[in-house]
Amino acid sequence: MKSIATTQTGVFVEETAHNPTFQAYEILHWGFVAAPVIAGLHKFFMRLTDWTIYLWPPLGNLVGGAGTFMRIVGVVEIAAGCLVAFKPKLGAPIVAAWLFGIIVNLLLLGSFYDVALRDLGLCLGALALWRLAIRYDHPHVVQGQPG
Repeated sequence: MKSIATTQTGVFVEETAHNPTFQAYEILHWGFVAAPVIAGLHKFFMRLTDWTIYLWPPLGNLVGGAGTFMRIVGVVEIAAGCLVAFKPKLGAPIVAAWLFGIIVNLLLLGSFYDVALRDLGLCLGALALWRLAIRYDHPHVVQGQPG
């Protein structure tokens, strides 16, 4: 099924399931919805890992403890994932900034450099989503049907 969409410049872009650029956008779009929501929910259950070990202690002290801080982080991550779901052009750079903050936190800890490197990769992916969203995040108009 083909749809026609306009970009900000008014140029028409044809989107199909066979367009690799659009496929990359969709993979990143839904990946950056699922990952923050799942990670955010997990901050409340901590079954796979104890997230508090990744927190620079002075940050936890700001809100009365690492556990409280992580629950706040969980809420923010769930909200960020929902924002990416509905407004990827806005949500993707916010997720990238969030990931950059996590990297800084890990560097302040002086450990978990492997996790910081992984988060750098995720940050770059969020920036790539943002760039693709500039082209593809728009109301969809199916050809022959009013918007």
